[in-house]
Amino acid sequence: MYTTITPLLSAAAQTGYTVGAFNAHNLEMLPPMIQAARDLGAPIIIQTSAGTARYVGMRNFVAVCRTLADNEAVDVALHLDHATSIEDIEDAITAGYSSVMYDGSALPFTQNIVASQRVVEYAHARDVSVEAEIGTIGGTEDGIEHEHGNYTQPEEVTAFLDAVDCDALAISIGTNHGQFRDKTQLDFPLLERIHAVTDRPLVVHGGTGVDEADYPRLMANGIRKFNVGTELLVGWTRSAQEALAASPVNRSLRHNMIPANDTVRDVVSHKITLFLGVPVQR
Repeated sequence: MYTTITPLLSAAAQTGYTVGAFNAHNLEMLPPMIQAARDLGAPIIIQTSAGTARYVGMRNFVAVCRTLADNEAVDVALHLDHATSIEDIEDAITAGYSSVMYDGSALPFTQNIVASQRVVEYAHARDVSVEAEIGTIGGTEDGIEHEHGNYTQPEEVTAFLDAVDCDALAISIGTNHGQFRDKTQLDFPLLERIHAVTDRPLVVHGGTGVDEADYPRLMANGIRKFNVGTELLVGWTRSAQEALAASPVNRSLRHNMIPANDTVRDVVSHKITLFLGVPVQR
């Protein structure tokens, strides 16, 4: 079923798992992502940046996700990630995205509250869920860059959620966008203090840089949406490069894309298995 993130995260909270949110960079990635979730009986959140959505076409992403969700026994949400432009949010909702993230984390705190609540009111009136963010996540993702992260504080969470009725809250506890060569050190005491003041679904961004051994502790402390982007991008690109380098120029392109898509399927399957709390033997 094509749905918002709200029921997916609610079910995850009741059972104690987290929902994988996977960044798609082209239409090719969608079938292997959604089929991997279907095969595991798990929900999935497909994410796009505004730049990718504009390049591919927002309605094209919606059409493919809706079709696959309707034809497969799987719950799928399509989420606009890290939108800083109200125009991008409005266009995504008009196109049929079921969920949006408004990233006002770079704004002064009060301005972030005011702008985020306006997005929530607009989106909820159209049956679309909203993720907001406080604190900033370091690194670079599709043109959005913060040299250093600014950790989220529990008192900020309380004040923000008193004013903003968002469906999920992205927090900064040490992760970085674009990190894949090494693993980050998470501030678990901070996460525990944040989790103690709210039962709102919490979101980890920059998930590729998180040690998989830390997943159970994250899930035990309210992380209900876990973003994976860089690992998919790097894996798809490496597989495509290898296939293209060995390919005759007149060979059908599908033979070069299939290995890249298989890599995406394998990454998504592995991550979802861990997010469901199932130990994976490598």
